[in-house]
Amino acid sequence: MRIISGIQPSGELHIGNYLGAIKNWLELQKNSKNECWFFIADYHSLSEDYEPKEKSKEILDLATDLLALGLDPKKSVIFQQSDISDHAALAWIFNTIVKVSELERMTQFKDKVMVQKQNVNAALLTYPTLMAADILIYKAEAVPVGEDQVQHLEITRDIAKRFNTRFEKTFPEPKPILTETARVMSLSDPTKKMSKSHGPKSYIALNDSPETIEEKIKSAVSDPGGKGPGGANLLSIFKSFAVTREEKTEYEQFNKDHDAGKLMYSKFKPRLAELIAGYFAEYRKNHENLAKDPDYVKKVLEDGAEKASSIAQKTLKEVKKKIGLTI
Repeated sequence: MRIISGIQPSGELHIGNYLGAIKNWLELQKNSKNECWFFIADYHSLSEDYEPKEKSKEILDLATDLLALGLDPKKSVIFQQSDISDHAALAWIFNTIVKVSELERMTQFKDKVMVQKQNVNAALLTYPTLMAADILIYKAEAVPVGEDQVQHLEITRDIAKRFNTRFEKTFPEPKPILTETARVMSLSDPTKKMSKSHGPKSYIALNDSPETIEEKIKSAVSDPGGKGPGGANLLSIFKSFAVTREEKTEYEQFNKDHDAGKLMYSKFKPRLAELIAGYFAEYRKNHENLAKDPDYVKKVLEDGAEKASSIAQKTLKEVKKKIGLTI
């Protein structure tokens, strides 16, 4: 099964990014029957406010992070979206068969318009057509996504169906592979999704030191004696990183205490911080080594782009012929 997914380069990764996407990628990569394609969605990241001087660093840092976490160029194709110009070309073609009203109904579009009121650019609206091109240009059969991306994937399926009906059977209708992890919420406001925009104390970055993680967890919103969202969020995070049988048993006891209103945060929070720090210990070591060899990281992206380009060019050529652009 051909699988594809991307992630935007927009600053340091946090545990919400990892649990919501990358952890799932690593699991999918383990299955030799899967053909995995993972890309850095740098074109998509331009739809948000950004600093041009920082963008290239963010791209390299994200590539380094992905490799440090365990994405293997021998098992997966890893590339940079903007290196494949065919994505944008196919997205333009898709813009001609999707309705503006369909794009305006997208929940993410409405949310982002509220967040960046001074920069409501056209890319925010047409984000789903580029996403559809990212997926369909490789004729992917499945896409690992979080709940917030399911609506976009439905438009991708609609575009594939519409194109196949109007021109000729060309694209599969990719199915979603949903992450099993519940949405990770902000440490400072557990009613909102974890995001860097809420400040450094609201999230745990993958490269945070054990001391920083402990400090952030210590100050995280909880609900002593109650059953509010703060404690539930921290327990959900613990469950996500509990790997061994002993850790899973610990989670069950903490969860039981929480439900009974007897959870001792003075014991639970330090243990949660220790669990997270230990989980990413190997990543921090790998990242330190890879950061010393940026040429290797760039070579991985170049090799990935070469493989991706051969498929993308073939698909775009097929599409252009079917819609009448080839003379």
